[in-house]
Amino acid sequence: MRDYPTAAREFDHGRAIQASLAGSLEALNACVECCDRHAQAERVALYWEGSDGRSATWTFSQLKDEAARFANFLHSRGVRPGDCVSGLLPRTPELLITILGTWRLGAVYQPLFTAFGPKAIEHRVKIAGSRLLVTDAANRAKLDEVEQAPPVLCIGAAGGDLDFWTELERQPAAFEPVMRSGEDPFLLMFTSGTTGLPKPLEVPLKAIPAFVGYLRDAVGLRPEDSFWNLADPGWAYGLYYAVTGPLAMGHATTFYEGAFSVESTCRIIRKYAITNLAGSPTAYRLLLAAKDEATPLLKGRLRAVSSAGEPLTPEVIRWFAEGLGTTIHDHYGQTELGMVLCNHHDLAHPVRLGAAGFAVPGHRVVVLDEAQRELPPGQPGILAVDMARSPLFWFPGYRGMATKSFVGGYYLSGDTVELNEDGSISFVGRSDDVITTSGYRVGPFDVESALIEHPAVIEAAVIGKPDPDRTELVKAFVVLHARYQPGAELADELQQYVRKRLSAHAYPREIEFVAELPKTPSGKIQRFLLRNQEIAKAQAATAAH
Repeated sequence: MRDYPTAAREFDHGRAIQASLAGSLEALNACVECCDRHAQAERVALYWEGSDGRSATWTFSQLKDEAARFANFLHSRGVRPGDCVSGLLPRTPELLITILGTWRLGAVYQPLFTAFGPKAIEHRVKIAGSRLLVTDAANRAKLDEVEQAPPVLCIGAAGGDLDFWTELERQPAAFEPVMRSGEDPFLLMFTSGTTGLPKPLEVPLKAIPAFVGYLRDAVGLRPEDSFWNLADPGWAYGLYYAVTGPLAMGHATTFYEGAFSVESTCRIIRKYAITNLAGSPTAYRLLLAAKDEATPLLKGRLRAVSSAGEPLTPEVIRWFAEGLGTTIHDHYGQTELGMVLCNHHDLAHPVRLGAAGFAVPGHRVVVLDEAQRELPPGQPGILAVDMARSPLFWFPGYRGMATKSFVGGYYLSGDTVELNEDGSISFVGRSDDVITTSGYRVGPFDVESALIEHPAVIEAAVIGKPDPDRTELVKAFVVLHARYQPGAELADELQQYVRKRLSAHAYPREIEFVAELPKTPSGKIQRFLLRNQEIAKAQAATAAH
């Protein structure tokens, strides 16, 4: 295991920035980095498991040939370097071929999550100016409701659409990759919409070393690992770290086409002997909720587990350690940054329960007050990246949009955090999510973590509800296990449970039991929707009087 301070100093002195890339940052192609460089030997690139029980193994060499055919097809349709190609596809080999072939041409890939409806698709492809949309028969009907939809290439096409495999078989399996500069985009992403409408951002090719560094140091991906990232490549964590990063390392990735379930997750971990697992807190909470089923199937099988999207609760961390005999680590990032703050599996540093961790080498992460002054330990402020001292920082801003995120040489994340004495940083919440009650500032994550410790609770979301006396009062929305019944008695029990664990001002004065919590399609809880709902109720009550 490498020493964390040494790894960080390497980047402070500007070394190792290009260590993960074959050539200069002035002559790059993402397909070369993620496929061609590893295609000489018959190395496996993809283990694919279909939802119907079918499975297949693809080598880098096979993907290189099919990516060349796809690039030839794109060129024949008038798509050129810098143009955008959108993919509305499940986790199949065709998805990888689409991504790699788009990159081979020097074009930009734009992901569409398969759970999107027509309006969400329309919003993205219109902004992207997509020249082609690749989909399958299961998702094709959505496009009939998309105004001015781009031309469609469909797997298993019917009607007037072009068919994916028919078109590729007509093309030669050779296409000279188009080289681009490190500043040129290879992905067009949209933020997840946690706090409002999704915003577009272009990911430049120079981000690839940052993706590789995260997987190497924080995920601890080793050559001998069998790796599975549960995240869907329709979103940043899946596209950055289930596709781009592992393939750039020459490491096989795993795709499961079906929806998440405890049964399928345990089955695939056992079938493919997965040793290194990455995913979201939502997935891990669902595994924990079914621990009687999952524990005997998974115990002792996983070497390292990583989590991103929202902070892990202590109960999940304990179950992985005590129940499964493995370490799960919290990792923090954004679509705009990739992962920048982590408890690293393969760098030696102290691990503080509940802390998001330390800056990923190549980034300097600090805590700022409202005047952009760096804060000492123990004072909550905004998490920021010092751009001048972060050689792997790549975010160029939102495409076609002004942003207030860049101030005085810092990128402001919009998240409230606190620096600890050991140099680690703890997540408090989105700045908009932090609750001010009776003069105290309460982080929703602390209250949610305490609630989830109770055996009745599967998930919880905590917000500040407008209150004339306290400014805001703490309100919790709680999802219960099926064997528990909602009611005033249980609500009081949960309130006292949290009060004993936190403080008199931080416990939820109101609890509402709900069947589910509003989330982005990538699984992040949308507290702002719950908060807006309470504001609307308060306004309606005022108007009624």
